[in-house]
Amino acid sequence: MRLVHACLFFVLFISAKAIAQNTNTISGTIKSEASNESLSAVSVLLKGTTIGTYTDDKGFFKLSFTQALPITLVISSISYESKEVTVSSTAEPLSITLTPSYALGQEIVVGASRVPERIMESPVSIERVNATAIRNTPATSYYDMLGNLKGVDITTSSFTFKTPSTRGFNGSGNLRFNQFVDGMDNAAPALNFSVGSIIGLTELDVDNMELLPGSSSALYGSGGMNGTLLITSKNPFKYQGFSAQVKEGIMHVGDPRHKATPYHDISFRWGKKVSDKFAFKIGSQFIKANDWVANDKTNLARNNVLSNTKAGNRTTDPNYDGVNVFGDEASASMNAFAQAVVFGPSNPALAPVTAALTQAYGRPPTQAEIINYFATSTDPSLAPLRPFAAGLENNIYVDAQGNPQNVSRTGYDEVDLVDYNTYNVKVSGGLYYKLNSNTEASLTGNWGMGSTVYTGADRYSLKNFTMGQYRLEVRSSNWFVRAYTTQENSGDSYASTIAALTVNNAWKPDADWFAQYVGNYSGAVLQGTPADQAHAYARSKADSGRFLPGSTNFNQAFDKAKSLPIGHGGAQFADQSDLYQAEGQLNVSQYVKVIDVLVGASYRLYNLDSKGTIFADTAGPIKINEYGAYLQLQKQLFKDVLKLTASGRYDKNENFKGRFTPRFAASIKVATDNNIRLSYQQAYRFPDNQDQYINLNSPGSKLIGGLPSFAAFYHFDTNPVYTATSIAAFRSTGDPTKLQAYQFTTVKPETVESFEIGYRGVIAKQLLIDAYFYSSKYNDFIARVAVARGASGNPATSVVELASPFTSSNFSFVTNSNTPVKATGWGIGLDYKFNKGYLLSGNVYSDELHDVPAGLVTFFNTPKYRYNIGFSNDNVFKGLGYNIIYKWQDKVFWQGTFGTGTIPAFGTLDAQISYKLIKAKSMLKLGATNLTNHYYRNAFGNPYVGGLYYVSIGFNVL
Repeated sequence: MRLVHACLFFVLFISAKAIAQNTNTISGTIKSEASNESLSAVSVLLKGTTIGTYTDDKGFFKLSFTQALPITLVISSISYESKEVTVSSTAEPLSITLTPSYALGQEIVVGASRVPERIMESPVSIERVNATAIRNTPATSYYDMLGNLKGVDITTSSFTFKTPSTRGFNGSGNLRFNQFVDGMDNAAPALNFSVGSIIGLTELDVDNMELLPGSSSALYGSGGMNGTLLITSKNPFKYQGFSAQVKEGIMHVGDPRHKATPYHDISFRWGKKVSDKFAFKIGSQFIKANDWVANDKTNLARNNVLSNTKAGNRTTDPNYDGVNVFGDEASASMNAFAQAVVFGPSNPALAPVTAALTQAYGRPPTQAEIINYFATSTDPSLAPLRPFAAGLENNIYVDAQGNPQNVSRTGYDEVDLVDYNTYNVKVSGGLYYKLNSNTEASLTGNWGMGSTVYTGADRYSLKNFTMGQYRLEVRSSNWFVRAYTTQENSGDSYASTIAALTVNNAWKPDADWFAQYVGNYSGAVLQGTPADQAHAYARSKADSGRFLPGSTNFNQAFDKAKSLPIGHGGAQFADQSDLYQAEGQLNVSQYVKVIDVLVGASYRLYNLDSKGTIFADTAGPIKINEYGAYLQLQKQLFKDVLKLTASGRYDKNENFKGRFTPRFAASIKVATDNNIRLSYQQAYRFPDNQDQYINLNSPGSKLIGGLPSFAAFYHFDTNPVYTATSIAAFRSTGDPTKLQAYQFTTVKPETVESFEIGYRGVIAKQLLIDAYFYSSKYNDFIARVAVARGASGNPATSVVELASPFTSSNFSFVTNSNTPVKATGWGIGLDYKFNKGYLLSGNVYSDELHDVPAGLVTFFNTPKYRYNIGFSNDNVFKGLGYNIIYKWQDKVFWQGTFGTGTIPAFGTLDAQISYKLIKAKSMLKLGATNLTNHYYRNAFGNPYVGGLYYVSIGFNVL
């Protein structure tokens, strides 16, 4: 046995020695011919093989190979011309220079077909942003620069919560737009939309972004109705070394809403290739700022879903409801309240008085006779009722037009309720191991925490919100498998309006406040006081002792509201929902020679756990299963002049029927680097998790899901509900025939089918043109409907109870519109490269809805025209560069569940100048967003955004 071991050792030793003798190693450095700067992340590939490496942060590379000399190295990097270098000897290190490339349209994209292809040959519209563009942007973050792309709109809910949208239906948290980070769905499980850039990659770790503006469900599943964004991080085998960046700035300059405050943004990344097999990376980013302020005091007339603006303020309108004022949503009809005081069960004198009058008249008394009795009685015990009865008898609860007069409680400004101390901490890292030259395994994680604000049906303060995403992936050149999870925790998040209502009720319950207001108003008017003065007097009496912002009583009540969950007397969310997904993809083209074939499949599990504060999950977490599979066929014809693509995907959610979505596309080469693209696509979205299972107490109503279980639980079949508009008509006229019953229907998926034609071409190697036109048809719009019924739950008394909001129960549930609508849009982008790296770019685009029936609320929220113009050069002279971008958008009538109104047209100018310190491997930047400091907002109820002026220094970001 020892002899066998000795023989084996000898054979292995001789083999290893022979291999070592046949292994060659070549090393060298690569620099820019123009600036002499070392170039990192440059690909060095042994021609005709898969053997290769990348330069490190010093521009150095080292490559081992067993092939006999001479060999040929293929050197390539973004923004530089590829180069082949023949190596005949390994004795001396190589010194290689690359020439900057001014060629346009040569990028490689993956998102359009899930396989690498030239952007010129993409079968659908696609935009790409590389690391160089991110480094040179004047925007304060990579996420913000999406707004410079053709067809993109950005909705700014707060400093760190921004929502990109394409092809219309803009809003905070776009449910028709997918976002993936390294293949992981970046949506928060409870919300079903991405929470801006507060969660995800740190800025120094973003390699590129690819945007598909249009339908993409055929490859990416539910939600990709109007667009998909793919964000890819930097691989440490390619991007090595330590990088750091510090941005310091100032904002709120000249802001009447807030004093000028600093802005801080600090980040670092360290990527290390330990060996040819193993690499790792770690990075972090910290952002802190005082958020932009939303202080719109416009008066709203709202029902429990939508609203419209109206004239008046707190002084002139007793029923004032300010856009960014909370707590004044508590509103009641004075006439209905007086009726409830006199005829409600809380009046112990009603029964004996009714009995006495019945005996006196020999018949039951009328309402007018009962009111007269209470109004004229001298009985001291009935004195508290006298103002209300006298007010009803003298019909004083109407406005100047004779309409019933509502009054609202005094509210609190948003600034007193929302946490504007915005911060964001992100940590990311990964371990990477090469199983062989073609296959790599990786374990990565992205974790984020922060405080921000987003606009939905309320202004929600996401305070100390956290979300982590963790992924295990094995990827080869033709396949991948991955599994990942998203872990969400709402932290100390709360609903601002509910918090305000809770504070008001902690001081004085609604019933007491309205009783004091109506009673004092009645007494004043009956004594001859004019109505406007009577309202002022009544409010001063009812507001006596009110908790003022900043006071001890206010702070205690506010802290209690934020610490108690919704449904337990507070405004806090208690959400810890999760997502789990496994998926894989295989390119079988190597086995099927006549056509390129791509297949993939996925499985997803939602675990909704809000402790009853968002979902109907008081009995325990709700689990939702989804699975899907896709197939894509591609074929090049006529010597690569024509490329045909056919894709199809099937998806199934356990609560809905399965959906199949196809895509057919063609790319036609009409000349070298000039292609026409044609496509037909279908897309859909399953009702999101909230559309299915929400069971949330909101200020105006109970928001409930659209599944059949809710109809059964709330007994809508035996105790019907009535539309909000018909209830308003009933209350103003007293005519019960105005009431219109509404039938609960189960919500179903929303769909769209879209046709598109586009052209992308390069003229004279200097002008890039990209244009598109599309036409889409949407069916089964998912929207909400406002309804109500009597609070007692007794159908026999429901109509009587609907006369007063105090005896009504309001509901809002999702439904599908039976009316399809059509949208068309177009866009054109031009990039012209002058000599020496000057780039002039511009784009203009438009989206518009057609055939919208009167009364159908679509939430399209898209300006008809927008454009961007930019002029840049990252190396004008010895490392000096600049970038200037002007953006403009048309006015838009904004429809939202938080508020509805017109957003005026506006334009902003972003600019930066930079200086590269080549020897120090550093870059200085002086920049500004909204340089002219013209305050604007891009959505109704959202904050006003001013100029942000900053200086930054980055190390090893070149």
